[in-house]
Amino acid sequence: MQHFVFLIFIAFFGLPQAQNQYFSTSTGTVSFFSKTPVEDISATQSSASSVLNTGTKQLAVQINIKQFKFPNALMQEHFNENYMESEKYPTATFDGKINELIDFAKQGKYQVTATGKLKIHGVEQERTLSGTLEVGQNKFILDSDFVVALADHKIEIPKIVFVKIAQKIQVKLHCEYLPK
Repeated sequence: MQHFVFLIFIAFFGLPQAQNQYFSTSTGTVSFFSKTPVEDISATQSSASSVLNTGTKQLAVQINIKQFKFPNALMQEHFNENYMESEKYPTATFDGKINELIDFAKQGKYQVTATGKLKIHGVEQERTLSGTLEVGQNKFILDSDFVVALADHKIEIPKIVFVKIAQKIQVKLHCEYLPK
């Protein structure tokens, strides 16, 4: 009986505190840009999912590769079928932890880094990504701008189009987190 009362106590009094630690989004914006002398390539999407645990500073992001939209349908087809193999590798993920001490109760803008595993095209790389975290009233905004080297994730570019696609891609992430 004591065990049952303890579980009820945790369910009603412990759970709200734990819930306030989790913030999430399913509308994160991710864009990338590839610049070469021959052609610029860009794509964007607004369906990245992410969870931020303010208690542990854990950060997880998941991006559905097929959701990227290109200005040209043929670029989008080549991206999914030839380079990213999105049927085989449908998502890109980052699972890490914010390194800095952040007072999540104090509003302001903080420069942050997060160290963890970036998985793209089925290949994980240990990375430290930098960005800004804006602490607002009951919400957080995370912005990050980083580079992904195609070779680091075994993304092969056929020699015939090698000069059209940069070997390092500029990636931008914008997430607005609300309580979960």
